[in-house]
Amino acid sequence: MEPTETQKIDPTPMASTVSMEDIVRAHHMLREVIVRTPLQRDAVLSAKYNCNVYLKREDLQVVRSFKIRGAYNMIRSLTPEQMEKGIVCASAGNHAQGVAFSCNALGIHGKIFMPSTTPNQKVKQVRRFGGNSVEVILTGDTFDDAYDEAIKVCSEQEMTFIHPFDQPKIIAGNGTIAMEVMESLDTPADYVFVTIGGGGLAAGVGTYFKTVSPSTKVIGVEPLGAASMTEAMRLNKVVTLEQIDKFVDGAAVKRVGQLTYDICTRTLDDIVKVPEGKACTAILELYNENAIVVEPAGSLPVAALDMYREQIQGKTVVCIVSGGNNDIDRMQEIKERSLIYEGLKYYFMVNFPQRAGALREFLQDVLGPDDDITRFEYTKKNDKENGPALVGIELFHKEDYLPLIERMNRKGLKYTELNKNEDLFNMLI
Repeated sequence: MEPTETQKIDPTPMASTVSMEDIVRAHHMLREVIVRTPLQRDAVLSAKYNCNVYLKREDLQVVRSFKIRGAYNMIRSLTPEQMEKGIVCASAGNHAQGVAFSCNALGIHGKIFMPSTTPNQKVKQVRRFGGNSVEVILTGDTFDDAYDEAIKVCSEQEMTFIHPFDQPKIIAGNGTIAMEVMESLDTPADYVFVTIGGGGLAAGVGTYFKTVSPSTKVIGVEPLGAASMTEAMRLNKVVTLEQIDKFVDGAAVKRVGQLTYDICTRTLDDIVKVPEGKACTAILELYNENAIVVEPAGSLPVAALDMYREQIQGKTVVCIVSGGNNDIDRMQEIKERSLIYEGLKYYFMVNFPQRAGALREFLQDVLGPDDDITRFEYTKKNDKENGPALVGIELFHKEDYLPLIERMNRKGLKYTELNKNEDLFNMLI
C-alpha cells in the first residue's frame, strides 16, 4: 500500500479562485503535450442503468492518469527564472509521474521526493517518464516525511513547489477535462460523476460545467473510508481526518485543499461516499465486461451510479475515469474486498469438537452444495487438535449465508464470525 498524500501548505502565493478563462488558457497550453482522451459510450453500463453512460478515459492519458494536466499547466506557467531554478514535488503516485513527464518535456530540472516505502514499480515509472530531467529522492517512511524534506529543499534552493491539488493552475489544468467532454457531446450531460481526493479534479470540472452548463449536476465521489470533503462540508470548514482507509490510494486524503473546498462548495450538487469494497467490485466489472483497467480512485464514479440509479434513468451521464495505474499485485486483494462487500466471502474461527471425523462432518453437514472452503488453517501450530481453526468460505449466492449459519448452529459448533469483528478480522486476514 503506498503512502497517502495529505494536504499541506503550499509555500507559493495562491489566487482566490479559478475562472473559465483560466481553463481555456490551460486547454491551449496542454494541446502541445497531452492526449485528448476519448469519451466513450459504454453499452454495458448504459443497459444496466437504462441511460446513456459515457466514460471519459483519462486512464488512456500519456501517464495513465489526469494528473499530467494540472502538473504540466502549472510548470509551463512558471517564469523563466523559476524554470531555471527548477521545481520540487512530493508524491508517491500519479502526481509524481505527471510532474516527471512535464519536467522531461520542458527540459526543467525537478526533484521528486517519494517515501522510501513507495513500491519499486512506481519509482521506476517516475524515472522513466522523467529521464535525465528529474532526480528521484527516496526519504522517510511516509508522505509527510517526503513532503517535509521537499519543502526544506524548496526553501534552501529557492525552487518552486508543485502542489498535487490545491493550486489554481493545477485546478485549471484539470478543468480541461470538462471542456473536452462538452465539446464531445451533442447535448450537455445531465450528470457528471467525478472522484474527489484532495479536490483538484472536482474543483476544475465543477468550475467549467457550472459556467458553461449550469443545469448539469456535478456529483463528487469519495471513498467511504476517507471522506474528507464530505466532513469539511458538514462542518463548513476544512478539517483533518484522524484516521482514513488508505486502500483507494489515489483519493485517500486526510485533508482537502482550502481552495478546492471553496470551489467545490459552489460547484458540486452532491457528494456520495462509496465503500471500498464496492469500488473493488466496479474495478472487476470494468475489467471483465469492458476490458478496462482502472485504479481504485478511477472506479469510484462508476461505482457511484448505483446510488443514483433512479435519478439517471433516461439521462446522459458522464463518469470521469481518472486513472488506470493499478498494480497487478493488488488484484487478489481487490477480489477479496469485492467478495466480502458483496456478501460472498466469510471468515470464521471454528472450534471443532475434539473427536475423530469432526472436520469431515463439517464438510458434509455444514457446507452447502455450492459453498467452497478457500482457506483453512489451525491457529495452534503445536497442538492443532485442541485449537480453533481459521476457515474462509466463499458462497455462490449471498442468499446462501443464512442457511450456512443455521446449519452451523444446528450442528452445535462454537464459532466467531470474523467479518463482524473488525479487530480480529484485521489481525488474522
